[in-house]
Amino acid sequence: MSGTVTAAKVFRVIGKILGRFFALLGVILLAAVIMLVGVSYIFCKGPSPLASDLFVVTMMETSALKFVPAIFFSDEEIKAIQARNSTVETFEVTDESLIVIPTAEEIASDSERESLEIIDIAASTYKGKLMIVRDPSRVVMAVPPVLGANGEGVQISKMVESEGGVAGINAGGFIDVGGVGNGGEPLGIVIKDGKLLYDGGSSIVIGFDKDDKLIVGWMSAQQAMEKNIRDGCSFGPVFIVNGKRADVAGTGGGLNPRTCIGQTADGSVLLLTIDGRQATSIGATYEDCINILEEYGAVNAANLDGGSSTVMYYNGEVINVSASVYGPRKLPTAFVVLPEKTSADSSAASEGGAVQ
Repeated sequence: MSGTVTAAKVFRVIGKILGRFFALLGVILLAAVIMLVGVSYIFCKGPSPLASDLFVVTMMETSALKFVPAIFFSDEEIKAIQARNSTVETFEVTDESLIVIPTAEEIASDSERESLEIIDIAASTYKGKLMIVRDPSRVVMAVPPVLGANGEGVQISKMVESEGGVAGINAGGFIDVGGVGNGGEPLGIVIKDGKLLYDGGSSIVIGFDKDDKLIVGWMSAQQAMEKNIRDGCSFGPVFIVNGKRADVAGTGGGLNPRTCIGQTADGSVLLLTIDGRQATSIGATYEDCINILEEYGAVNAANLDGGSSTVMYYNGEVINVSASVYGPRKLPTAFVVLPEKTSADSSAASEGGAVQ
């Protein structure tokens, strides 16, 4: 009998502890929501229009928090804020003649420059990684087995592995309602190995042609194929085209995690990721990214999908800090960096031999 009473008492004590725990947890969550709404109100309705605009455009670039600005502003007000904090759209497309790429043999034999270099990037609101790949022929597109409404994305580690690569970054955008998309249905177009795999309509295309030159600009799938795009995807905006930087109005996209790609006049590829939504790295604006890419010599450059999709993978591990609370997301496309070519590979390629 005493054993039964003792057990009942124990269960009652455990019940009280659990009840208090969940009550405390509820209070904490409620306080967090109140604080979030309060801070949001201060940003949105405070005395600084710049802070208000920054907050709205930052939230509107997320998949899961787009609803927050709607608490304080009408749809018309949100659209007006976005319009005055964006890039000026350009319909100019890359002029390939501005890029002069050394031969594969020259690249392989150049001992003065690293074939792949990773640079830490930092400023007051962000930290990031810049990967410089000297040989643009090493940068290819990776995709999952199936694209479309019935498809499912693949984490970047798997895509790098499938291509036999050494590094990679996330690439094009995808349908991501509420931030819970599975990465299967791309936005715009997807081209791999010169074949059109997905056509979601005209869009900003970002990809390499068969001469390994980065092409950026608004075009249809047919125009992209006519441009001889070998590997490409869609997102945007275009940051730099033919050496001219985009005009950015206001806070340009807000402070968010970013993934970008660019190419210098000698063909070197710039792969940039910026961490965001963290205490140590809030994020970067469009202007911030343009400044970094321009500093490192980009002649053409564009914004890739960012936010919780932003990821840079190298030597078997993710080397940036992802904003995704679930770890690296499933993606429809990735730019993958293949292993370095040897002098023997380059000689065989120039002679028309097979390169393994």
